Amino acid sequence: MKINTIRKAILIIVASFAISGSLWAQCCGGSNGSPIAGGSSQGVLKENQFEINTSFQFINTNKSYSGDTPDTVSVYKYSSSYNYTRFAYGVTKNLTFSLETGYWFNKTEDEPDKKLSFTSKGIGDLIIFPRYNVFYLEKNHKRTEITIGLGFKIPLGKFNDSTSMIEPFSGQKYYITNPVAVQPTSGSHDLIFYALLSRSYSFYNLRLFANMLYVKKGWNQLGEKMGDYMSVGLFAGKTFYEKLGITMQLKGEWIAKMQLNKDVALYGIQSYDPLATGSRKILFVPQLSYSFNGFTVYALSEIPLYQYVNKTQIGSQYLTTLGLSYRFMRTKKTCAVDEVK
Repeated sequence: MKINTIRKAILIIVASFAISGSLWAQCCGGSNGSPIAGGSSQGVLKENQFEINTSFQFINTNKSYSGDTPDTVSVYKYSSSYNYTRFAYGVTKNLTFSLETGYWFNKTEDEPDKKLSFTSKGIGDLIIFPRYNVFYLEKNHKRTEITIGLGFKIPLGKFNDSTSMIEPFSGQKYYITNPVAVQPTSGSHDLIFYALLSRSYSFYNLRLFANMLYVKKGWNQLGEKMGDYMSVGLFAGKTFYEKLGITMQLKGEWIAKMQLNKDVALYGIQSYDPLATGSRKILFVPQLSYSFNGFTVYALSEIPLYQYVNKTQIGSQYLTTLGLSYRFMRTKKTCAVDEVK
């Protein structure tokens, strides 16, 4: 049984890389502020079930905050467009293995008062993310599940990208390293811890669940360590007419301050203030989905209810995600050798 499980795991690793090989020009994931694991709750798939999930996330904000108070003196603008892709496979009924990646089409931060504009694009990270169902109980039209996950994030893209500027007097071109919020990736190897508690009532087509995500950030080659990230979500979802789904989520986010290597902090010149990092937020996330023939089309939006930032930072304002998911089973072929056995 263990040998078969290992063989299945190897099979899906090879297959996932083969499928995603043609998409390496469109890859990224899990970097600064990106939607790790799609930003949604994830349980496990059925045994031998595949899932392909892709979504586009759009962020736009022109609000700045000092603490929890809107700042009208500092003028900042931030926008981004991001494609997230996940390939997942149910190795067993309890174990699901996934590869997650994506691509930043645009990350732009404008500082009109300083006449500065930073922009970048490109591949971000690869996330290896297995999940295991540690508890499952189904009784009287009620199903309870507990799933845990342990992931690893590998940076693929640039973490020291720069933007060209023109010196006004000499007309010469020079480069300024982009702020960390505009880099396609943080450049660090991170650990991801995940837990999901789900309670379903099939008779009422109702599902209640909660999840927790913690990202332990590593150090990059520039001597920077982005702040650890943690989120806790409470969900309530209901299905109508067997195809239309509505889910409401209340999410709390916490991001720690970033850290700098002592030598970098002493002698380095940054295009950002490391003390102006870290935040706490409470968000309301409504989601609408429609399922048919294994496909699910979904849309969600994050609405900030409360946000607190250290010093002065760009705040959350508009975030919209549009996505498509497809699940299908891997068919088994009976060999002549098996028939003889």
